[in-house]
This record gives sequence, C-alpha cells and structure tokens, in this order.
Amino acid sequence: MAKEKAQLGVEPIYDVRELGVPKSLVLGVQHLFAMFGATILVPILTGLSISTALLTAGVGTLLFHVITGGKVPAFLGSSFAFIAGYQHIAGVPGTDGFRTDLLPYACGGVFFAGLVYVVVAAIIRAVGVKRVMRFFPPVVTGPVIMLIGLILSPVAISSIMAPITTTSGKLLPGGFNWIIALASIITIVACNLWGKGMLKIIPILAGVVVGYVVAVLFGAVDFSAMSGVKAVAVPITGSQIMKFDIAAIITIVPIALATMMEHVGDVVAISATVGKNYIVKPGLHRTMMGDGVATSLASVVGGPANTTYGENTGVLVLTRVYDPRVMRIAAVMAIIASFFPIVGNAIGTIPGVVIGGVSFILYGMITAIGVRNVVEAQVDLTNTRNLIVAAVILVSGLGFDVVGGLRFPVGATEISLSGLAIAALLGIILNAILPGKDYEFKEDEI
Repeated sequence: MAKEKAQLGVEPIYDVRELGVPKSLVLGVQHLFAMFGATILVPILTGLSISTALLTAGVGTLLFHVITGGKVPAFLGSSFAFIAGYQHIAGVPGTDGFRTDLLPYACGGVFFAGLVYVVVAAIIRAVGVKRVMRFFPPVVTGPVIMLIGLILSPVAISSIMAPITTTSGKLLPGGFNWIIALASIITIVACNLWGKGMLKIIPILAGVVVGYVVAVLFGAVDFSAMSGVKAVAVPITGSQIMKFDIAAIITIVPIALATMMEHVGDVVAISATVGKNYIVKPGLHRTMMGDGVATSLASVVGGPANTTYGENTGVLVLTRVYDPRVMRIAAVMAIIASFFPIVGNAIGTIPGVVIGGVSFILYGMITAIGVRNVVEAQVDLTNTRNLIVAAVILVSGLGFDVVGGLRFPVGATEISLSGLAIAALLGIILNAILPGKDYEFKEDEI
C-alpha cells in the first residue's frame, strides 16, 4: 500500500526505483529543466562557456554526491554570488571593456574560494557540528531561507515582464506575457493539486511544456539559436584553463563568505523539506566540502563556481520526490548535453517568460520553507531579541540587495558582499551578542 501511495504522489518518494527506469529518467529531465535556466545564465552574464558550465555542474553534482555518501538530494549549478567577481576582473560581456583573456584569472580566484570551503569543512569536523550550529539557530536560518526566495523573486517577475519580440518582428503586448506565464503557473498548480499518477510528480516539466506551446502559438519562441550550431563539440578548450593572479584571488575569495552562508541555508531548507537532518548526517562538513571541491574543480577548466540551488529546494517541495538518484540522473544528462551544443541551444529556446512563470512558483516555495522552518522550530517571536534578529536579517538582506550589495576597497582591489551575505553576517553577530538566547541545537532535530 505504501508503494501504491508513493506512485500516486500521496506520500513522498524516497526511492524512485519503485517507479521504474522510464519514469525516473523523466524526473531527471524535469530536474535538469528546473536548474537549466540559472545554470546557463551565469556564463551568459560572465562570458564563460555555457557548455563548460553544464559539464562542471554535472560533474560537480556527482562529486558532491560521492563526498556526501549520496544521501543529500541536491543539484549543484552555477553560482550567482560570484558574478560580480568575474565582471570586476574581466568586465561585462557585450561591452568594450570586456576581456575574455582575463576570465582564467577570475577562475583562479574562484579555485581558492572553493578551497576556503574545504578549510571551513575541516574546522567544522574538528570542533563538532553542535558548536557550529549554535551560530545558526532557526531565528537566523529561517529568515535567511526566506531571503533566498525573496531576493530571487524580482528575477521571476522581470523575466515575465521583459519585452518579447515575435518571430514576425513585432513587439508582443505586455498582457500576453502574463498569459504565457500563467499557462505555466496554472499548469504547475493544477498538476500539484489535482494531478494523478506521474503527472502529479512532474508539475514543473508539465508547466514548461504547456508554457512553451503557448509561447510558440504567440510567436514568442526564437528558433534562430538552432541554426549553424555544431552537433558535437568538446566543452573545454585550452584557453579556458585557470590562471593565477594575486589581485584576482584577493577580490574573489571573500565572496566565499557569502556562499557559505547560502550553503548552510540551503542545506537547512533541504533538511526541513525532506524531513532528514543533513546537517548531522552526512554532516555539514561533508556537504560544505562537496560544494567546495566541486567549485574548485569547475574553476580549473574554466567553469563557473558551483553552489547548492534554491531552485532545487523548490522542486523538492513541489514534487515530493526526495531520492538523490534523481539529481544524479539530471547531472549525467547535463554532462551529456555539454558535448552536444545543439541540445543546450534547443533548451535555450525556452522563452524567459516561461522560465519566469515556473520560477514564480519555485521562489515562492523557498520563502514558504523559511516560514515553515521558523514555525516548526517554534521560534518565540514574542521575544524582542528574536524579533530584532529576524527584522535586521530581512531588512538588510532586501535593502542591500536592491542597491547592489556592499562594496569596499582592500588595497588596490574592491570587495563586494551580497545582500544575503550581509544579512547572514548581521544575523549571526546579533544572535551571538544579544542576551536572552532561548535555543539549543539538538542533533536529532532538523
């Protein structure tokens, strides 16, 4: 009966082998679709190779699963946190100041940022997770998880509202954007609430397909990217291999501070979603080491830094498919796609408005998980000190994100901290120094 319930989507699915190989492959495709947009957007914004990004995301995810014992249902994709670092060193793609020859030096800086993860992971292993997690109580991690979704939410809206030029060269009226986006949103909601069997656990894929069909009917899909594309190509070239420069290293390494905070928030969010404490088993030191090793390896061959994804949590919430095998299937598919540029370009024809519609739901789910984290941990918000910590995290995170974070010079270089990193730091510091702590981490809790 339990197996039957799992197949109907009534109960969470922890083992996709119950569903069979064909359905497992479909779930892998769905997960890759959900991660694809963000994974390729980072190389587009930095000038790095899209094919290399797909390759390193796939290999990085598999490495992460090896290091964590295959226990954590996470997919690693391109990190947005490092975009400012790449652009500071090599410039912005499409402008006169952009220099592809400097990108390998930025990758060299990212390599050392990944090593910072490994060092911190070793420290966590040495001192014990209980001592570390004292600095990450639910009053800090809950609002930080909320921020992940809230900070991403404008990306979804701007993707939906971006002007669309039809294949006939006409500008599509803005109202049609929302028709296309709503086609995806309504499909996802309908599949999740009323879908039966397999349809219930592939709401995102269904939303992408329906939105894509509607976009084609409106002439909003540009197929020009498919012309003249090589069918097969090696995703790595010698010119992409990382190089080292002390200024680039000093500029980029501090960004690891932000991404480590995001990593803790993502692992807590995944734990809260799945109902298993991954902070304790396989352990925060293993997840952080997996993230760091994947990032360093990606940078060696010119790929963008890897990171755990908020979108990943959104997919878990919507589908209730918690088997890490699905992420490994998606990783293998990403690796295969990296050798076939035509596949990546075909997926790339999905209009931003469709991705925006899907993200509208995913990012909202991430924020809701943060709220749930606070509620289930029974954070006492009648306690003024807890209210202050949560308030500072939310306001500083959103506020600094709007103004582009915080930048300050260190010697001849400039350090940039994202709104999320600033919020996490302030939350940790305030929670540590304000009197009246009412939380103690227990290893049997999420």
